[in-house]
Amino acid sequence: MALRAFFNEIRGMKVRDLPSYFKPKVSWEYIKNSADKAVDRYIEKYIETSSIQPLYHVCFGGMIFSYLVALPEERRHLEHQQQQASGGHH
Repeated sequence: MALRAFFNEIRGMKVRDLPSYFKPKVSWEYIKNSADKAVDRYIEKYIETSSIQPLYHVCFGGMIFSYLVALPEERRHLEHQQQQASGGHH
């Protein structure tokens, strides 16, 4: 949804107007305020309503994070296994 709204905002703009549009949006202050608003909306939607969703977010987020952290090692292991199977040396 946010991407669609963003695209709709810039769709009618001319290319020369885009840098002046983007510059304020990539400042630290704007990013900080956007993150604060997102956290406030999350708290309002899930925490204040005593929802179980934050627990699911932590569990699934932790699983995804641990998978991504372990992925390079698993890929190296698979590559080594394939080299051994093809008769390659250590």
